[in-house]
Amino acid sequence: METLQSLITSRADAPGVAVRFRSPGGGLAEWSWPDYVDRARDHARTVVDALDGGRPPHVGILSDNSPDMLVALAGAALGGYVLVGLNTTRRGAGLAHDAVRSDVQMILVDDANRSLLRGVDLPGVTMRPLSETITEDPGPAVSRDLVPVRTVTLDDPFMMIFTSGTSGDPKAVLVSHLNVANAGDNLARRFGLTADDVFYLSMPMFHSNSVVAGFSPALHAGGTMAPARFSASRFVDDLRTLGITYLNYVGKPLAYVLATPEGPDDADTPLRITFGNEASDRDIAEFGRRFGTYVLDAFGSTENGVIIERTPETPAGSIGRGLPGVAVYHAESRTECAVARFDETGALVNADDAVGELVNTSGPGFFSGYYNDPAADAERMRGGMFWSGDLAYVDADGWIYLAGRTSDWMRVDGENLAAAPVERILTRLEAVSQVAVYGVPDRDGVGDQAMAALVLRDGATLTPGEFSAFLAAQDDLSPKAWPRYVRLAGRLPTTATNKILKRTLVAQALQADGDVLWHRPDRRREYTVW
Repeated sequence: METLQSLITSRADAPGVAVRFRSPGGGLAEWSWPDYVDRARDHARTVVDALDGGRPPHVGILSDNSPDMLVALAGAALGGYVLVGLNTTRRGAGLAHDAVRSDVQMILVDDANRSLLRGVDLPGVTMRPLSETITEDPGPAVSRDLVPVRTVTLDDPFMMIFTSGTSGDPKAVLVSHLNVANAGDNLARRFGLTADDVFYLSMPMFHSNSVVAGFSPALHAGGTMAPARFSASRFVDDLRTLGITYLNYVGKPLAYVLATPEGPDDADTPLRITFGNEASDRDIAEFGRRFGTYVLDAFGSTENGVIIERTPETPAGSIGRGLPGVAVYHAESRTECAVARFDETGALVNADDAVGELVNTSGPGFFSGYYNDPAADAERMRGGMFWSGDLAYVDADGWIYLAGRTSDWMRVDGENLAAAPVERILTRLEAVSQVAVYGVPDRDGVGDQAMAALVLRDGATLTPGEFSAFLAAQDDLSPKAWPRYVRLAGRLPTTATNKILKRTLVAQALQADGDVLWHRPDRRREYTVW
């Protein structure tokens, strides 16, 4: 398998369009593959010349999705230095912590995010406008001489990508050339992607989903990359204008698009493949129907230590079967969990024995470690196994079902309750667009009570009585799993990668910021306004 350095070098004489984007004037602009590689090579030479050879070759990037961001990605591969994806939603001390902890020498910043660095204490870090490191029209006169920091191997880091921080402070994951190249090669082969495909890169490029599931398969296929800022209202127009045939997603983008009014010709676009993770079964089916596309939702994480494959026969609610070594273990005893058992309604009846943490018993998988964080490494790698932090259970046929993050365990009335199975049931409610289930402290100070935050579809309504009737009709919902509190929210707090920030919801608890709150008194099934 080729490194990204050698793969991009091989594209220098490739035919076709590498990048297609909306120009500032509103029309479309394109770069050929030779143009794109020339820009990346020239950019890399500028960066390498400015690096201090006595310090780690780490270069921060603080940028929205753009053609220049794509140049920075390719430039890092060609230059052999490590690109550190800084989250554009981080602020002040948090942003400084990420940059300093990852030992960046310089930060390349676009015009839209330059203000984020004002007043931020970053000793020893140079700020460089991203646009000033990229030649507008390199042409044949630009020197192609580039002496990279190193001729990389597959095991060398390509990027540092921060975890989403949904349950704690973000951590910098070392993402190797192998990790990115392997994912892109597999996806290009799996979906039959070719140079004729156009890749919609609308997920933040500082995050792993966009890099491994968008940028890399486009490189391997030799297709056209279309950087964009995700917008649910502009989604269909983007598909048609840019000629999109493939898109990747993470988190809730499908739900955001489905919340917009359906048009009679929504399926009249070039889109044929939709790949991502964390969409609900309902949204997967509805998105595929509405836009006439094949949707594959797979399990994934920035660390990529556990690999699970979803196939067409995967049952509803399951994320697929794990590769050899993937199992579910009890964290305390470090023993494998029991096989999940279900009653006649499909409800899990042995949660205490069956729910545990997803692990890779054979080792770290593609996880290369966190940078400069030995404590976090030790937490992930215990007893020679990779511990994912995801709760799950496995049925008798080997199908794996997520039960949430380890922080999603709730202790309700003396019983353990996992959030994800309850969330899957609540998404059956037609009026609901998004849902999050989490624990808030019981008012008696012992254990938790379940709380559900709901975002309704545009124009939809829901009354306490309708919600109670819906819950009562779900035969596979345990009475213990009925939320004690319900929050009807206008929006849910999310990360830049569209993942719901449950720790924010937990911290807010019953302080609903103007949202509507319902309460269900103990041992009753009727909800009243709080």
